[in-house]
This record gives sequence, C-alpha cells and structure tokens, in this order.
Amino acid sequence: MNRNKGVTGPQGFRAAGIAAGIKESGALDLTLVVNDGPQDSAAGVFTTNKVKAAPVLWSQQVIQSRRLTAVVLNSGGANACTGPEGFQDTHATAEKVAEVLGTGAVDVAVCSTGLIGERLPMDKILTGVENVVKALDSSVEAGLNAATGVMTTDSRPKQSWKASADGWSVGGFVKGAGMLAPNMATMLSVITTDAKISGESLDKALRLATGRTFDRLDVDGGTSTNDTVLVLASGASGVEPSFEDFVALLTEVSADLVKQLQGDAEGVTKEISITVKQAASEAEAVLIGRTVAEDNLVKTALFGSDPNWGRIAMALGRADAEIDPDVLQILINGVSLYRNGTRDRDRSEADLSGREIEIVIDLNVGDAEATVLTTDLSHDYVEENSAYSS
Repeated sequence: MNRNKGVTGPQGFRAAGIAAGIKESGALDLTLVVNDGPQDSAAGVFTTNKVKAAPVLWSQQVIQSRRLTAVVLNSGGANACTGPEGFQDTHATAEKVAEVLGTGAVDVAVCSTGLIGERLPMDKILTGVENVVKALDSSVEAGLNAATGVMTTDSRPKQSWKASADGWSVGGFVKGAGMLAPNMATMLSVITTDAKISGESLDKALRLATGRTFDRLDVDGGTSTNDTVLVLASGASGVEPSFEDFVALLTEVSADLVKQLQGDAEGVTKEISITVKQAASEAEAVLIGRTVAEDNLVKTALFGSDPNWGRIAMALGRADAEIDPDVLQILINGVSLYRNGTRDRDRSEADLSGREIEIVIDLNVGDAEATVLTTDLSHDYVEENSAYSS
C-alpha cells in the first residue's frame, strides 16, 4: 500500500487542487479529478440522511448513467439546506466544468464539504474552475493537491494507492474528521482505477467494498448531509481483472482510507476496533458493534484508558439483537474481563495506555462476525465541535 499516491496513481487520470478563495485562510479549497479514458465507467454511493445537500442530489442523478468524465469538489461550504438556489449553484458548477473540458454537464459529479446552510461564493467557484483545469496534471504532486483541496477539519490529506500483480491499480483520496457514521457514505472520497470494468460491475463492486469498509467506521453517529464516495474507471491499463480480484483490491484501498479517517478523527486519542464474533447474523454483529461504538459512556471511559467492561456490557445489551449474557465474553486488548454472566480477570490487567484499543465481544450464539471502527470522546472533540461555525 502506497500512501504517497492517490487518484493520479492509476493511468488515465489527471487531478488538481487550488486555492479559489472559498476559504478565508487562503488554503486549497477546489479540487478537480478528470478521467481521460479510454473508458468512462463510474459508480457512486451517497448518504442515507434525508436532508441531502444539493451536490448529493445532483450527483445521484448524473451517476445513474454509470459514467463520469470529471468530479469537482470544494471545501469551505457544504451547499446543504440552501434551497433551489443551492441546486442551481451545483448545476452551474457542473456546467462550467463541462464547458471548460468540452464535455456535458451530465458527465460531471459535484461534491461539497463545510458549514451547512450557507450559499457558495459562485464568482470564486466559477473562476476557480477555469484555474483548476489549467492546473490539471497526472503527477503525484497533483494528486496530493487534490486530496488537500477537500480538507475541512482534517489535519492532513489522506490518500492511498495499490497496484495489482498484472498491471492495473486502484487509488483514491478521502476527507473527513467529524460527523462520521455508517449509512454510506461517511465522508467525501474519490477512487480511481485503470482496470477495464463496466459501470454495472463497478457499481456492484463499490457497494460490496464500502459495505465492509466505509460503512464500518462510526466516530460519532452523525450521518452527514454531503457524504459521497465515487469510483471512476479509465480502462487505461488494458487489463480486465476478474470481478473477485477487483473487489478485493478496491476493498483493500478503501480499508486503508478508512483507517486514515479513523486516525485523523476530530479529537482522537484512541483508535478503537470493536469485533463482534459468533453473532446470529452479520447484520446483528454490525448493529452491536455500532451500538457500542456510539455509546458516550464507553467512549469517555476509553479516553481515560479505563477498561470499564461494565459500560460495554450495558451498551451492547441495548442492541436489538440475539444476546445471551450467560454465554457472552468481553475481551479488551486480549484480556478476558467478562465471561458467562460474571467478571473474569481483573480489569487492571488490561493495558489501555496505548493509542490502539481492541475490544472483542464473543456472543457465542452463531457464526457471523463483523468489526466496527471508532474513536474515543475527548476534550478536544468537544472543543472543536462546539465552535465549528464561529
């Protein structure tokens, strides 16, 4: 896995990230990713929040054709809850990109991230589109700039790339630090591949991959209005992998991006994995893992490096799933603290002083398993989110 490469790692793609003046800080805030082909297959998954931002509504429409030429993304404003005017702004952005690239607006997806409820400065966006097209390049630096241009409260850009043994590859970037929860997606992400694959297969592969990666990260239970994951295929490698091989590499790159999201979540001091084993079904394993992941009492205990297994038992017991406390086992960092209805080893034996914490919940009621990733609830998380709009 190579984190120095991202969307420009696969053949057939150019990208750029520039400062268009959307952010008062002067930071990079406008990103463009272009698929030069010869293929233009694409697929996307979007937030399930009923309050969807204008760019989500637009991109959901255009992705139905299973093809895209470009994705334009801005940070510094979500363009969510902005009414019909906000949708018109998204449409105008897509039309401007299409005009400069010589394609159609229906071939351009749009993504936005930032504060909800404010109109975007369209004069800066439209001028920025002209400038970002001029900056397009297939270099590693261009890919990094693209990953940087979508950052909000992220402390660093997040990208990943990996090549297969037979000459095709998958690369991508992702942004997100707060308002992260499952229900597809959990942030903004653009993934590229130079494999030859149809739009229909790409859509199926993306849903399989995100179901096991992006949908298993739950920082705070907040499903955003703007969450989008897009994958574009250029076919430039000339290689058509098996569907199984493609899903495997797409999943691997997606998992790496998700791990980076977890490590850069707002206020994070602990990176926590919750594995639920021997559940009645995978869906119930995920449900239990998410219930524990979102529990504030669990998250604050872990912030304090306190192996308080009682809070975990309390949280999982709230899940609408098959649970028998008399056969249940809870382990923290490899130490069994609860087993078969009562305490097991002394909680002081579990060392939580490090950054990585592994919780294993063995239900002993079935044969399904799932892992959910989360973080602790720290002072910094509260401070950062209490002043987000000020």
